[in-house]
Amino acid sequence: MSLPDLILIGRNEGARLHRCLISAQGKARRMVYVDSGSDDYSVVLAAENGAEIVRLSDDAPFTAARARHEGFEYLEATGGVAEFVQFIDGDCEIDQDWIATAQRAISEQTTWGMVTGWRSEMFPQKSLYNALCHVEWRRPAGQILACGGDMMVRAEAYRQAGGFDARVIAAEDDEFCCRLRKAGWHLERLPHEMTRHDADMSRFGQWWKRAERTGHGFEQVNDLHPEYFRRERLRMWFFGAILPLLFLCGLLLFWPLSILVLLAYGLSYWRTVRGLEAAEKLPRDEALRHSVLLSLSKIPNVLGALRYRLRKQRGADMVLIEYK
Repeated sequence: MSLPDLILIGRNEGARLHRCLISAQGKARRMVYVDSGSDDYSVVLAAENGAEIVRLSDDAPFTAARARHEGFEYLEATGGVAEFVQFIDGDCEIDQDWIATAQRAISEQTTWGMVTGWRSEMFPQKSLYNALCHVEWRRPAGQILACGGDMMVRAEAYRQAGGFDARVIAAEDDEFCCRLRKAGWHLERLPHEMTRHDADMSRFGQWWKRAERTGHGFEQVNDLHPEYFRRERLRMWFFGAILPLLFLCGLLLFWPLSILVLLAYGLSYWRTVRGLEAAEKLPRDEALRHSVLLSLSKIPNVLGALRYRLRKQRGADMVLIEYK
């Protein structure tokens, strides 16, 4: 069985990109690095480690979706694409057994269009924000609706679904997976370690920007697939917009209303704590800390959603919201 092709994307990843390149050595037929306007040594580093280079032009906004799709198009135009393609972000490194495991699994199931595995954080102990990502990545194995950007895709399925949509700046992987499923393909998460990710978040502002980007993704993908983020959007708008407005109205007009709003937030917070304890098996102290951020995240989510609506109304470019 021939090796898959590998497309890795990045922008000013530095040492993280070096780890990614080293972990990918010998695991792919062709390794393509797609660079989104780096001004560090990323391109040189990728070339020195055997990657073919695709530099995105600056005539359109840089997005992860655009980088992945132009990487695929580059393979098509320069000799053709292998039967399977592994996508990976430049701030990750690949588990040494993942490529072989994923390729064997997807080869045996002709209806599978994509397989993914478990992603984990390299340094969850460095910050509360990294630790939250570590919990966020770990999801049950089996048939799934969508996954993150690290995935092995059947080239036939990629073409049939139309590839990544360069206009989608966040949750672009969810959006692509929606189209894969609608094209009739099965998506599977294997019970196997896949990649280790370096979120590199040490400041509250970074986490806030990332949460804004998530809200932008919720709203943009909703315009393309209204059924997909329905629950997430309801919670975002209720806890991030409606309740804050009711709280302010209570302060101005009827103070008991503000008390009821605070009680609603408290109940939601406690349910989140209990959910993390039950579903993620987190100890109480970790669940209490993570739930603060999860509860607060609805506000930057709404700000990101409003940014998307304003951009759409003005006909402005969907520019990437960067947090690092």
